Amino acid sequence: MKNLEKKAFKLQAPFPPGGDQPSAIAQLNTGRPCKSVLLGVTGSGKTFTLANVIAQQNKPVLVLSPNKTLAAQLYEEFSLFFPENKVCYFVSYYDYYQPESYLPAQDIYIPKETKINSEIERLRVEATASVINRNDVIVVASVSAIYSLGNPEDYRALTLALFVGQQITRKELIDRLVFIQYKRNDVESTSATFKVQGNAIIINLPYMRDNLRIELFGDHIDMMELVDRREHKVLATLDNTLIFPAKHFVTTQEKRDAAIGQIKADLAHEAPLIENPLYRERLLTRINHDIDMIRETGYCTGVENYSRYFDGRQPGETPHALFDFFGDDYLLIIDESHITIPQLRAMYNGDRARKAALVEYGFRLQASYDNRPLKFEEIERHFNDVIFVSATPGEYEVSHTNQIAEQMVRPTGIVDPVIEVVSRQGQLAHVIEQIKATTEKGFRTLVTVLTKKAAEELAQYLEDKQIKVCYMHSEIKTPQRTELLHKLRLGVFDCLVGINLLREGLDLPEVALVAILDADIEGFLRDTRSLIQTIGRAARNTESKVIFYADEITKSMQQAMDETERRRTRQLAYNAEHGITAMSVQREVKKSINGLQEAIAKASRGAKKGLSVKAQAQDDLQRMIRDCEEEMQAAAEALDFEKAIALRDRILILQKSVKK
Repeated sequence: MKNLEKKAFKLQAPFPPGGDQPSAIAQLNTGRPCKSVLLGVTGSGKTFTLANVIAQQNKPVLVLSPNKTLAAQLYEEFSLFFPENKVCYFVSYYDYYQPESYLPAQDIYIPKETKINSEIERLRVEATASVINRNDVIVVASVSAIYSLGNPEDYRALTLALFVGQQITRKELIDRLVFIQYKRNDVESTSATFKVQGNAIIINLPYMRDNLRIELFGDHIDMMELVDRREHKVLATLDNTLIFPAKHFVTTQEKRDAAIGQIKADLAHEAPLIENPLYRERLLTRINHDIDMIRETGYCTGVENYSRYFDGRQPGETPHALFDFFGDDYLLIIDESHITIPQLRAMYNGDRARKAALVEYGFRLQASYDNRPLKFEEIERHFNDVIFVSATPGEYEVSHTNQIAEQMVRPTGIVDPVIEVVSRQGQLAHVIEQIKATTEKGFRTLVTVLTKKAAEELAQYLEDKQIKVCYMHSEIKTPQRTELLHKLRLGVFDCLVGINLLREGLDLPEVALVAILDADIEGFLRDTRSLIQTIGRAARNTESKVIFYADEITKSMQQAMDETERRRTRQLAYNAEHGITAMSVQREVKKSINGLQEAIAKASRGAKKGLSVKAQAQDDLQRMIRDCEEEMQAAAEALDFEKAIALRDRILILQKSVKK
């Protein structure tokens, strides 16, 4: 289906490459396809370098990011660099996800519970449809891209091709739309729905921002138009078009019938092998119910557990994932590879362990094992034309690549910060003095600690000392995190206390001091790589410095200081040779949630047409109560009764608010 005429990427560059960017771009574009590393220090413009590399490619690009937040940031940046090309966003579409599991010791079955974000679901379909239909596509994805997805061949085969003059009845067209997972809704126009108005069918395409209007005259297509979704104005008249399936998990009727037959055969084989009659009867009841649902509706709860049957795969065979939609010739970019690669390695084993109890106790057939993320060796098969991007690449990236492009010199001329080592004795008094001095200059401070409790207690202590401070850790939700960072940049707060969340991906030009408490406590948060990443948070301001609070200089500290000094030496020499005066990064303080994240947040709130502000507030309160109840239960199970009591009190307050 893909347009065979290749379209070049058109880079809109507001400035020419500078610093080490020109040499890195030239090196990365030499000898492709190959495996490369872009070792770029924080603030050196790695995304701009990648944009220049992409601009010289004539094939699709997949960018893997370790989380949704960094993926959204890259999506926004690439959208600005390539406004005439297609930039897509592909992440897990769950706002809330509780996987199906069974706890044998407590005899507790936990059904899968999800809350799907409609905007992210639309963006996912848009990504796969774009990759199939054109070449000038950049898909920015999180690591969820390695999870099982529908068969791209079925997706292509079920694409509906229409043209003006085509013979097709209204009923045939409606049936075809329903078969590829579109739903009829003549009242509300939501994504992946269509409405029928006389001889016109208006389709809300999940992968486009405009509606498709099809006019029929008798048994022929008389006219097709793209219509603005809000203004209802005609934007374009079409001679032909392709309608892609509304969902990724679609299949033909023949494959569905064959799948049902195979499910029955496996059930007949596996059930007698279960010795416990309760577990055996449980399996028979559940699977037969699912078979009936699939036969009647083409769907059942947990249908993904039967994906192997629909795909025609053998047990253990690699499932389809986002990679398969790209074909064989595409550029893969793995961002923050020192985090992403370990994540990719770990995901399969965690999924397998959870499924084992479900199979053993009669909740699922063994085929559920094959609804899984890819194993790392299966992911490696796609490392044909790949660029690993990191300021601190891991051992895997360095040992499995053909070339390493170093990007040490920043276009702004900023050099890596000076590092001071200060004794931990009296560290709180010293850090307060440093925070106040930094604030007087008009800058901000980041303080890193080792635990959530330490972050909260230190923030409270600093607040008692009249410092405008906030804390941030993993329990702070993403929208709150972005709001806190926004307020830090604006000066609402002068200091932010956090843990490892202060490492990758934070762009804070106003930060001139990074204080690392307990720097000599060896561990994941204080190893060489983590220290270098944390130091990088102070690399966007000419007056920045980093303080290690430590009683001794550990091996990790020494290696981090040596690497920082190596980079400083090279940067200072480059500036002296080229007569460059360093300038702090100047970046407008924008709204904390960008356009993409705002649309996703709106869809997450479930805002519906006609829903009152009061009803939305009620919905938010109920969601907060559920979250607190889950946290309270977890705290009680961990024997943290003080936290459980505090959460119980909060629940009571929220329940009173609901009644009011």
